[in-house]
Formats: sequence, C-alpha cells, structure tokens
Amino acid sequence: MADLWNDVLACLDMQPLPPDEPGHRFEGRNLQLDYHRLFGGQLLAQLVHAAQLACPDKQPKSMHTVFAREGKSGEPVRFQAAVEHDGRSFAVLTLCAQQSHGVVATATVSMHVGEEGPERQRIAAVAPVLPPAQRVRYDLLPWETRAATDLNTTLAEPAEFEFWMRTPEVDPQLAPALTAYATDLNLIGTALLPLPGFSQRGNGTDFVSAVTSHTLWFHRPFRTDGWLLLRQHSPLLAHGRCFGRGDVLAEDGTLVASFAQEALVRFAPAALEQLSGDGVAAAVER
Repeated sequence: MADLWNDVLACLDMQPLPPDEPGHRFEGRNLQLDYHRLFGGQLLAQLVHAAQLACPDKQPKSMHTVFAREGKSGEPVRFQAAVEHDGRSFAVLTLCAQQSHGVVATATVSMHVGEEGPERQRIAAVAPVLPPAQRVRYDLLPWETRAATDLNTTLAEPAEFEFWMRTPEVDPQLAPALTAYATDLNLIGTALLPLPGFSQRGNGTDFVSAVTSHTLWFHRPFRTDGWLLLRQHSPLLAHGRCFGRGDVLAEDGTLVASFAQEALVRFAPAALEQLSGDGVAAAVER
C-alpha cells in the first residue's frame, strides 16, 4: 500500500519539457502496475496537476476530459498545456496527453482565483465517518477507505454507492489531483449494481469497460488527508454505455467537489443472454 502511495505521488512529480511550440510541456511517469493499460484516474490526476503547473496563480474550477484511446503503461505520457485565456479571475487551458501511438486524452480546464461571497448549499446530511471495522480495500486506492456496503455484490441493488477515504498527510495543492484519481474508480461498478448476477469483478469476462469521458467540478478548497465522503449514483445504463454522478463531501458535510462520468460497458453474448433470461426490465429502476 505504501509503495503504491509513493508511486501515485511520483506520477504527480511531472517534469517540464522544452516547448516545441507555444505552451507548456510536461512528462509524467506511469503507475507501476502489472497491467498493460493506463488507469484513467492516473491521467485525470496528471491533467489536473499539469493545469496547476501551467497556471500556478489560480486553482482548478472544472475539468472535462475525453479519453481518445488506450494508454500504454510501458511509455511515459507527455502533456501539452495551452493557456487559451488568463485573466485576473479566470483562466482556460486545453491539455493533450500523448504517447507515441497518438493522443490518449484531451481536457479542457477552467481555473479561478478564489473570491469572497455568500455561501449556501442544499444536500443530504452526512452521517458520521464509519468505524475502523468497516475498512475496505480498493486495489488502486493506496489510502484508508471505509464503506458500509459491498460494491462487489451480485445481488440486485440500487445503483447507489458511497465510501469514505483519507490519504496520508500531503500537500493540499495535490487535493484536486488526488481526488480526480479517486473518482475514476467505482462509477462503473455502481452502474452495475442493479443487474442480478453481475458486478464490477466481471470486467474482462462478462463485459469489457472503458471510461470515455469524465468531468470534475471543484467548489471549495479542501484537503484529502481529512476524511472525505464520495457519494455516487448511476441513473442510466443503455446502448452499451453507463453514466454516473457523484459528490465529494468533507466530514462536516461541506460539498467540496462533484463529478460525472460516461463509460463503455459492452457485455459478452452469454452475459446478454443471461440478462435477457432474467428479464432486463427487472434491472430498470423506476
């Protein structure tokens, strides 16, 4: 676990490259995983952090990322950040993540200088942090996580899931990147919860999946080395794609970030036959 934590931090230690055209260029290493494909959360974290490096006087406000093709774990990723606008309050950047076989992801990032003003929020209350007995482990999250429900269940459940997380002590400047990393992990599994007999563990056998786009909004400054609740749900699975949304809340209930994701979920013929036999309508939540 500690090694993966240091590995994630190393991915965010992005090295500047000489510009070959106007803009900012960086190179980032990849997670050292026994897997040929890049984890999308790594790219999300690096894209957010590249925007911070290119525009250090402002903080990320939102980011929309489109994943163009599969990234390869055996080759570093090069990031090109172009500042399209840099005003007194807002900035807009476009970013491109590339490897030798082409573009793997593009992103548009909006930056903002924090301002004073009234605050209000309307959101369901946050229950107390779950006790240590409800610790769970997610292979790609190298920090403490706790959940009350099992995301790997094959029983039909509502497409809703939440878990608590807390990283080791870390620079708060990395909070947007580390949170972006975490939001990529469990939305596909959440979308599959209503399907009896299936779970995210079926990836590669019952179905194949790949995130196609991911959007984040950062509402307030926050830290990841305090408890955060990731509360998410999926309203739709249709036409070989799933869609999910989520909120990130601090322990005191403050809404600090939100996210949304669309992903490919392509079922194998045998799985489709099983779903048809069980009655797909039974998996539709009204």
